[in-house]
Amino acid sequence: MTDAPRTERGNRTRAKLLVAAEAVFAECGYSDASIVRITEAAGVAQGTFYLYFTSKLEIFEELVEDLNRRVRHAMTEAAAGSASRIESERAGFRAFFEFTAEHPALYRIVREAEFVSPSALRLHYSRIVEGYISGLGGAQQQGEVGDFDPEIVAWILMGIGEMVGMRWVLWGNEEAAGAPNDPTASGTSTVPQEVFEQMMQFIQRGLGAPSGGRQGEAVGVHSAGVEQGEDIR
Repeated sequence: MTDAPRTERGNRTRAKLLVAAEAVFAECGYSDASIVRITEAAGVAQGTFYLYFTSKLEIFEELVEDLNRRVRHAMTEAAAGSASRIESERAGFRAFFEFTAEHPALYRIVREAEFVSPSALRLHYSRIVEGYISGLGGAQQQGEVGDFDPEIVAWILMGIGEMVGMRWVLWGNEEAAGAPNDPTASGTSTVPQEVFEQMMQFIQRGLGAPSGGRQGEAVGVHSAGVEQGEDIR
């Protein structure tokens, strides 16, 4: 990353470039995206781009990291103050679905990272899983969940969130998407309440959490992997 001017104006310009990159990569894909398109979308001169990033790959990797920080922050903020692990899961998943509705590019960009920058993809998922492992381990110590391998369950929970979000947030409702297994994207929507509740019942049973939960200090605050005091900007 280049040494960009550390001024408020410079920070705003850099943020504008990342917002523009999110839109351009989502619309065009990595191959057809270009620095020219990104700078035009950001409303800045092409030369300005190089004050902040050295290449298209660098801004793509920074965008993956930026989206990761923001989604983890959204989930962590939502889960803060939860009285039990299952309440933390409920709040975190809601925040994830809301973030996905506001930033549908997250799915396409992260999936493209598999081919464009595998290391960025691994970092994205690893950061989320690390926090999940810590939260689940803490819940086990407090007797809130059953006896399982936190790492395995962390990946399972992340998979549930991704698939439910893709089907009901990205694809929309059945009328818009066609058949339930129709892979045609139809814009953003929300997860229906009955779908969300069935998902949470499944998760609660899978975690071995008691129906009423356990009151006390929330152990799921770090579910998304954002530690207290971490810079999420």
